[in-house]
Amino acid sequence: MAKSDPFGFDLRVTAAKKKNPRGRRGMSGAFETSTRVCEHPGCEEGGQYRAPKSPDHLDEYLWFCKDHVREYNLKWNFFNGTTEEEMEAQLDSDRVWNRETKPFRKSEEQRAWSRLGVDDPHQVLGENATRNPGKSVTGTRRLPPTERRAIDILEAKDHWTKPEIRKAYKSLIKVLHPDMNGGDRGHEEQLQEVVWAWDQIKESRNFTG
Repeated sequence: MAKSDPFGFDLRVTAAKKKNPRGRRGMSGAFETSTRVCEHPGCEEGGQYRAPKSPDHLDEYLWFCKDHVREYNLKWNFFNGTTEEEMEAQLDSDRVWNRETKPFRKSEEQRAWSRLGVDDPHQVLGENATRNPGKSVTGTRRLPPTERRAIDILEAKDHWTKPEIRKAYKSLIKVLHPDMNGGDRGHEEQLQEVVWAWDQIKESRNFTG
C-alpha cells in the first residue's frame, strides 16, 4: 500500500506527529517534548508541567518542574481577589454551564391576545371566567324532592358541603329569630321552615362533612 496519496500528501497519523511533536503529553500530564526550564526562581529543572497564570488568564501558562507545579497548584485559588457577590454569581453561572436560562417565548395566540391588551385570554369572559362554576358544578345533582326544597329554603347550592350549608343556616337563623328582631315574631313561620330544611340536610347522606 502506498504511503502517500496521489497528490503527494502523507496522511498517516504517525507522520503528522513526527512533523509536529509540540504538545505531546505523557500519562503524568507532563509535556514530554517541552524544552522549557522551570520558571520557579532558582530552579533549573525542565519545565514540562504547565499551570495557568491567573484566573483572568487561563489560556496563558507558567511552566514548572514536577515538584514546583505541585507547590503552585496547592496555592492556586480561582476565586482569589473576588468579592462574595462575584463568587456567588460565578457559582450560579456554573450550575447552568454558563448558559443563562431564557424565559419561554409567548405563543402566537398569546401575542395575538396581547395586541388586544389582554394578558389572560380568559379575561374576555369578565368576572364569569372565575366566578361562574358552570352547570357541571351546581344544579345538576339528583336529590330527593324534600332535600331539593330544603336547599332552596336555605338559599344554598347542592354542591356545598354540610359545613357550608350549616353556615348558611346559621346566617338565616340570626336574621329570622325573634331575639334578633326585638321580639318580633313576624318571621316565625319562615324560621320554622329554615329549621325543617336544616334537619333534612343534617340527616342526609348526599352531602359530605
